[in-house]
Amino acid sequence: MGITRSSRHKRSASGAQRAHYRKKRKFELGRQPANTKLGPKRIHSVRTRGGNVKYRALRLESGNFAWASEHVTRKTRIIGVVYNASNNELVRTNTLVKSAIIQVDAAPFKQWYEAHYAQPVSKKSAKAAASAAETGAEEKKALSHHAQRNLDARKKEAKIDSLLDTQFAAGRLYASISSRPGQSGRADGYILEGKELEFYLRKLRTGKQKHT
Repeated sequence: MGITRSSRHKRSASGAQRAHYRKKRKFELGRQPANTKLGPKRIHSVRTRGGNVKYRALRLESGNFAWASEHVTRKTRIIGVVYNASNNELVRTNTLVKSAIIQVDAAPFKQWYEAHYAQPVSKKSAKAAASAAETGAEEKKALSHHAQRNLDARKKEAKIDSLLDTQFAAGRLYASISSRPGQSGRADGYILEGKELEFYLRKLRTGKQKHT
């Protein structure tokens, strides 16, 4: 029993070394960190207290990410870790932990948006779609009046933040991991938007300036 969570090995508030009056106990144990890396999925199950099971993700390459403002979740590929508030070493080694800021593939969200609103997600793809329509590359599918009314109603609410627009054009979205990969075996999270996205973009910019 190596790692322990007991306080008996710690000094007291006065700084005095405590006497060792008993051995370590099983219920005080700690386990080594998972340090989940980016790569082909590899998950180990760990038998825990009470016969329960934890799923220790050693490597992951994808996860479920929620686009909160659109109320949609899609499984997508994780591209890399870009920021971690606690430790820059976790960014360098692409370690997936809770609250890590990562980049994910925008394709599944782009496909959903264009199918749901029947219009391009970013201005750049809108220009490409317009030129394709002119050359007759696209054939418009005939919709019923009911379906067309639904689409028209959706299009009125189809607004995307300018920061997200540029990310969609690049094909990568910033996201935050909200699950605990070393405990649940999953790297799930949500797409960054609004004030939170602005905050992390500022952090990324200042970080780049320091290293130049």
